[in-house]
Amino acid sequence: MTGSEEDNNAELTASPQSEKKCRGEKHVSFPPDEEIVSGFAERKDLLRDVDSITLKEIIASYKQSCEKHQVEPKPKLLEQLQIITDLHSRVRCLDLKGERLDYQACESLEGLLKLLQYEFINLQEAELDENGASALFDMISYYESATHLNISCNKRIGALGWRSLSHLIQQSSCLWRLDACNTPVLEYPAQAMSRALQSSRLAVLHFEKTCVSGRPLFTLVSALKLNTALQELYLADNDLNSFQDSMQLGDLLKYNHSLRVLDLSNNLISDTGLEDICEGLKVQKTGLRKLVLWNNRLTFKGMTHLARALPSVASLETLNLGQNILHNKGIQRLKDALIVNRSLLQLGLASTKITCEGAVALAEFIAESPRIQRLDVRKNLIRAGGLMALSLALQINHSLIRVDLDKNVKKEKEEFLVETQKTVLQEIWNNCMRNAAAAKHRMTSSAHSDQG
Repeated sequence: MTGSEEDNNAELTASPQSEKKCRGEKHVSFPPDEEIVSGFAERKDLLRDVDSITLKEIIASYKQSCEKHQVEPKPKLLEQLQIITDLHSRVRCLDLKGERLDYQACESLEGLLKLLQYEFINLQEAELDENGASALFDMISYYESATHLNISCNKRIGALGWRSLSHLIQQSSCLWRLDACNTPVLEYPAQAMSRALQSSRLAVLHFEKTCVSGRPLFTLVSALKLNTALQELYLADNDLNSFQDSMQLGDLLKYNHSLRVLDLSNNLISDTGLEDICEGLKVQKTGLRKLVLWNNRLTFKGMTHLARALPSVASLETLNLGQNILHNKGIQRLKDALIVNRSLLQLGLASTKITCEGAVALAEFIAESPRIQRLDVRKNLIRAGGLMALSLALQINHSLIRVDLDKNVKKEKEEFLVETQKTVLQEIWNNCMRNAAAAKHRMTSSAHSDQG
């Protein structure tokens, strides 16, 4: 995933440094018009004439800013500045993870951010407070400082911080990824993010463990139904339930056809919630490519809903159902739908309580599928009989290039069956290597043909 880096068209506003902040309110003083215009021109010159700036000057600028705000320069930051070798493009990373950034420390960073732009700014576990977060996000917005921003594990951002973050997301022409994991997104933050997502260029959003269940999810989904930029949404570990939350996710899939990845790992969707999600999945003709339902209390009963949706889904390439108690019955209910579906490339079934009987059903699917490339069946009790079925299917199949199986053989009643397992595991690996080599040859031949 890459983000666009278009030319900046910043508003003619005062620099973030001109804003005075106090807890509970923000006062903004605007200088005369000629100072606004000259400040804007100065910023453009800084970003354009990077050849005229030396690393020594950048370090000096940061130290002077620290002195002005009466804070000590961060040794970790100074070490990172010392190893920069290219000032002609964005620096790879500004890593401030675990560094305590109070308001003054955040303000001191302007001496750096006005001279350097980064691909990735990591503010994880930085103990940002409301005023500091607001000041820093304003700077990052004003100077187009990052294409990827991580603010995870900052629980005291406050209303001002979320408002500034919303403005950053709306205004930035280069920010394409935001990580805000383990950062509570309650009612006001959800409203701020909803406003931002209506017009942002953000392509990837990580909202794992953010308490977005209930009304916050409703607020976010309302905006995402109309969003055409976001391509990857990660909502793991949010206690999303099988009632209102699943209905909202189903509606999201009904109305949003730009989303490519939806990760719902470690939630409480269950079979009832899966039915709502599948109703939305049925209308995904050209959109969703990856759906992760890992550890969602699904059972074989929920596979009935999924079996109804899969034949009509033309875009889904990756489906992960791992860590759900599906049993063999669940695989049998899915088998025919998997055979009919012609888009699936990767199927995750690790730790789903399947045995040889389930492996035989999967072998029937593999033998019929011209597209499947990877199958994960680790942490299942598949013995010699199931492995032999998979091996026989691979003799017919020419697309499967990876089968994830447990390395250690399973216990058998007869010793010769243990040896059979070892032999068949090697056969499966050899057939996957055969398919991989053939696929590589086809790609090489196609590339040569295109060049010709």
